[in-house]
Amino acid sequence: MKKYNVGIIGATGMVGQRFSLLLANHPWFNVTALAASASSAGKTFETAVSGRWAMTEEIPQNLRDMVIFDAEKDIDEIVSKVDFVFCAVNMKKDEIKALEEKYAKKECPVISNNSAHRFTADVPMIIPEINPQHAEVIEAQKKRLGTKKGFIAVKSNCSLQSYVPALYPLDEKFGIDKVLVCTYQAISGAGKTFDRWPEIVDNVIPYIGGEEEKSEKEPLKIWGEVKDDEIKLADSPKFTAQCIRVPVSDGHLAAVYVTFKNKPSKDEILDIWKNFAGEPQSLELPNAPKQFLNYYTEDDMPQTKLCRTLENGMAVSVGRLREDTQYDYKFVCVSHNTLRGAAGGAVLLAELLCAKGYMD
Repeated sequence: MKKYNVGIIGATGMVGQRFSLLLANHPWFNVTALAASASSAGKTFETAVSGRWAMTEEIPQNLRDMVIFDAEKDIDEIVSKVDFVFCAVNMKKDEIKALEEKYAKKECPVISNNSAHRFTADVPMIIPEINPQHAEVIEAQKKRLGTKKGFIAVKSNCSLQSYVPALYPLDEKFGIDKVLVCTYQAISGAGKTFDRWPEIVDNVIPYIGGEEEKSEKEPLKIWGEVKDDEIKLADSPKFTAQCIRVPVSDGHLAAVYVTFKNKPSKDEILDIWKNFAGEPQSLELPNAPKQFLNYYTEDDMPQTKLCRTLENGMAVSVGRLREDTQYDYKFVCVSHNTLRGAAGGAVLLAELLCAKGYMD
């Protein structure tokens, strides 16, 4: 695989910091530009994140002295240094949409962690093992933007990454009618640490702004199909969600209830989970987990703290599958929200698009 020069837009935030760690020694990607807000521009990366470095690992040595660009004012200079960028900025939604389109129109592909373009009809929202075929819509998007190379691709909401991978292969075979999910989400999903958010210690907050709407609507785009130069949303399965913030540093846990159109046996479900793999596994992408879905037979598993870093945080842990009195089955899932759910999922998406020639 050829080497690609990449940039991180929004490098100083929590997801941007995670990108820096994932990309510092990536076999395909070489970080040649870091960008953030005007307040960080002109500073070295180490200086810009001083006092707010949120990772347990140290700042990557090869990025410490890299000078931060202004993400908005320095676009021309940034795109001259990179083949594509990862975007994880903290701005208003309409500002993010405009900024990402500016980069794309400069012939710089954008792999976005942001939610702003998730429901732009010709922007694919991809979980690489599940709906890689949605990349086909990129050609229609490039026609709309008037570009030859530039486009935008996004990843889905971080909490979806824990349970949608367990549901999708079951729907393909047995058909899913409805899903109820309650997510118990780590504070890093809000860009926080315990030092910065003491109010969350010994506390649970039963509301995360916008999260339940995303959880109920975004799966319908993942389940959708490319048709007439856009991604048509699916009509089913029907999702309802409650999203709760819990005092956990990293890792989102989901309690899932599901009713099927054709109810499978428990053994059939377990067999599908054990054998499920996607294009990242067949292509042996650098960040692809070898075993995507991992089932635990113990009654008290999976646990967030014990399972979130499985396969470098890119695998999904599943457990407690049992029949339910109102739904057909219920089970529990765990994934790492800033790895599989955020920066890691975006890096895997970029690897997929590179392997399939979209970055060339």
